[in-house]
Amino acid sequence: MPYTSILFYVLALIIVVSAIIVVFNKNVIHSAFSLFFTLFAVSGIYVLLKADFIAITQIMVYVGGILILLIFGVMLTTKITDVELKTKNLNVIPSILFSVGIITILIFVVFSTKWNLKQAVENEETVTQIGTLLLSTYLLPFEIASVLLLVALIGSAMFARRIKND
Repeated sequence: MPYTSILFYVLALIIVVSAIIVVFNKNVIHSAFSLFFTLFAVSGIYVLLKADFIAITQIMVYVGGILILLIFGVMLTTKITDVELKTKNLNVIPSILFSVGIITILIFVVFSTKWNLKQAVENEETVTQIGTLLLSTYLLPFEIASVLLLVALIGSAMFARRIKND
């Protein structure tokens, strides 16, 4: 068995186990750290697929941005120091039935589909190609998207400030 297959199964195991911990853990901080391992292992899967740009984006946006924001948000907004934050799992039986139904459908689709197998293609580095395209062919849409995101950020900050002052 090649090392990439072993690494894939290890990363898949980390993803599944840490995702289960995220869902079933009652401590919010422990769930956030388990989410860290889940998202980081997903970026490892992207590296195995030779999708280096998506792997770096996964680490920077989800692990570096959203997860850290979640952890700091939980840790800094609690003014109660003696009480631990806990969550309750509601509707466990309907969620288990729904999950089993979805898994059954997925297994049926996987085994009943006639898959077309193709030869593996030689993958190259994608970061350079994407960077060149973003700064040449797709410069205008890239800048329009960045200005739109900036306007949304300023609008949400002004909206939050207006609610706070009222």
